Amino acid sequence: MEILGKILGSTARVKIMRLFLLNPQNGFSKKDIIKRSRVNSSIAGKEIKLLASLDFIKKHNVNWFFNSFFKYAKEFDRLLIGSDSLDKKLIADTFKKVGKVKLLLVSGIFIKNKDTRIDILIVGDKMKKTKIEDGIHKLEAEIGTELVYVVFDTKEFIYRLNMYDKLVRDIIDFPHEVILQAKELSPTLIAKKV
Repeated sequence: MEILGKILGSTARVKIMRLFLLNPQNGFSKKDIIKRSRVNSSIAGKEIKLLASLDFIKKHNVNWFFNSFFKYAKEFDRLLIGSDSLDKKLIADTFKKVGKVKLLLVSGIFIKNKDTRIDILIVGDKMKKTKIEDGIHKLEAEIGTELVYVVFDTKEFIYRLNMYDKLVRDIIDFPHEVILQAKELSPTLIAKKV
């Protein structure tokens, strides 16, 4: 994100562009853009104005929409969406202080796989729901789309894993990347699959 921000002149611009590229059919008010991208109001206003002047976005009624006829749509999609969005350190740091995290696993948008049920799985104990939600919102702002996530305490996760729970098996048996894993959760059960 930092490199793209420097190349394109602003990390705020990258966040807003990703928001529109990942949600091409959705319209967003200025308030929505500010909330979803976590960009300062005055900076968002400047970036929206710039992107509109370049025909990247168009206004219809009160909402802004991605202009599907934008001349360089494919190129920006490849650059901003197709590039690697898996920054393991950022993801690990985001959930460092939410509790005792035993397993942090990513899939979906992070590994460019649209056929998965979730984007993030968090397993641990004494976890704080509000801190997890704050971390999710921070990542959503960085990536530009809503994330689907699941949180389990360790005991429940192990029980579900041993019972071959469909949700857990769908996560573990399909492509994913393990960001953090405690020794007590057997590496053979949760092997890296990308």
